[in-house]
Amino acid sequence: MEAVICRSSQEAMEFVVGTGCAVLIADFDLPNSAETLKTAALLPLSQRPLLVAMTATLPWPGTGEAFQSGADRILYKPLEMSQVKDVFASIRTAKAPKDGRKAPRIDIKTIVYLELEHGTVPAIGVNISECGFAVQATEPIPMSSNLAFHCILPGTGHKLHGYVDVIWTDDQGRAGAFFSRMTPASHKHLKRWLSKHGVAGKEDNVRVLMQPEEAAAHSLAAK
Repeated sequence: MEAVICRSSQEAMEFVVGTGCAVLIADFDLPNSAETLKTAALLPLSQRPLLVAMTATLPWPGTGEAFQSGADRILYKPLEMSQVKDVFASIRTAKAPKDGRKAPRIDIKTIVYLELEHGTVPAIGVNISECGFAVQATEPIPMSSNLAFHCILPGTGHKLHGYVDVIWTDDQGRAGAFFSRMTPASHKHLKRWLSKHGVAGKEDNVRVLMQPEEAAAHSLAAK
């Protein structure tokens, strides 16, 4: 994969729209980065690159702005190779099959504990995949990145813990999140658990981490 450095927001937008790329990393410490991601997010799903916001500030108050601009992930400078590898590995997961669906997900019933600024908030896990999960909480979950979580895989004694990027949320306490970091043991347990439950063979694979209304519309369009 070849890296192309764009010296301005306009150059980046023209490159993405005209030439195309697999991943667009926008430096949010520079002006007009939000506009760059918003423009790229307008592309059809089949042509849209993975959108990544990059910043040197941690914790970063602009997390909500980045996700609202269309960012799929947030990286912090100086970049760590493990972070970069996770992003590029997720390209394969993010490529949708011909029916428009993405990573297979299955329904779950387990308590997911989210470490928010004001304390630990329990939420009900709704569904899960190798990429992330959706939850229902009693209060709105803030848009944030690197949010610590832990939960027990249903029917096992295996504990998953790591960090997620909350990519959508609503006033009813529903939220969808991508795994940003997870321990190797947690990832192995999750992958085995999904395989045991026959996720890959199910016809009714649940859509990518969309809000419920969007997922329902996407499902009808895919049939």
